[in-house]
Amino acid sequence: MSERTTSASWAMGIVKALELEGLDCPALFRQLGLDFSALDDPDARFTQDSMTRLWTLAVEISGNPAIGLNMARVVRPASFHVVGYALMSSRTLAEGFARLVRYQRIIAESADVSFKMLPEGYGLILTVHGDHLVPTRQSAEASLACALSLCSWLTGRSLQPRKVLFQAPEPVDLEPYRRAFHAPMAFSAAHDALIFEPADMEVPLPTANEAMAALHDRFAGEYLARFAEGRVTHQARQVLCRLLPQGEPKREAVAQVLHLSQRTLQRRLREEGTSFQALLDDTRRELAEQYMAQPQMTLLEAAYLLGFADPSNFFRAFRRWFDTTPGEYRTRMLGVEAAVSDARTPACTAPAP
Repeated sequence: MSERTTSASWAMGIVKALELEGLDCPALFRQLGLDFSALDDPDARFTQDSMTRLWTLAVEISGNPAIGLNMARVVRPASFHVVGYALMSSRTLAEGFARLVRYQRIIAESADVSFKMLPEGYGLILTVHGDHLVPTRQSAEASLACALSLCSWLTGRSLQPRKVLFQAPEPVDLEPYRRAFHAPMAFSAAHDALIFEPADMEVPLPTANEAMAALHDRFAGEYLARFAEGRVTHQARQVLCRLLPQGEPKREAVAQVLHLSQRTLQRRLREEGTSFQALLDDTRRELAEQYMAQPQMTLLEAAYLLGFADPSNFFRAFRRWFDTTPGEYRTRMLGVEAAVSDARTPACTAPAP
């Protein structure tokens, strides 16, 4: 079975966070049977389960269940591999987070990240998966604290989210969380997330550089292509994107394009933690989100491009994905974008010469 992995860059961030607690990380790595010297290799990777064991051992030794929040104090773009530099050269945080979603698997395969407009603002939503072990709360909390710290680092100012959501139950001691996030918090939530003011996500970044952003996109894309080329999930998703405009793709058709039997395709998808039906649904959901951001595309066109012969099936699926109709979702999205645009537009403009 192919196990989910984490980049050495992210693992190094975890190590620095644990060292702030006074822990002997080389000893922890030896105890867990991990190669500490691999942290110096930017292309090295550790399994997600090994990072879960590292967090568990660190909490046990330190006695600090909020130890994951330490990562906010050590985060730099380098902690995110080449993705960090792609974020740094983005025009805005919104553009940077879109890149984070696109390239997340370079940092850690174990995390699913989405960045979307919600009723209360822009949401950076995180779900951490394990293979044989259930991920620790410290893993998700470290990621949220890191993301917020990176926002402040990139903008050059203290940025406070509108709200922070945690899947884990409320801890006994809330003080470390108040210091880390300075925002209203909700525990036992449906997912881990940072909710931001729309205007904060659209402020120009002082480090923005269009040429460097294009260069980093190319590096990240090449790395991701090398990294993903052997994974059937990635290959099947590409085939689905090509076939969807022709109608709902069947497993047999995708398997045929990949030169696999249906049984082998299903087995390999299962080994990578998904199924054909789940992959089809995820691909449609991601494309639907992109299509709703294109005002010139009609809802009927979006339905057919997603392979729905009956538009009513598209509307039902959309409501299941986003708990709203496509029309309401698009109206809300365009409303947020218009509000942000208005906030950036001067009250008066000089007449044209």
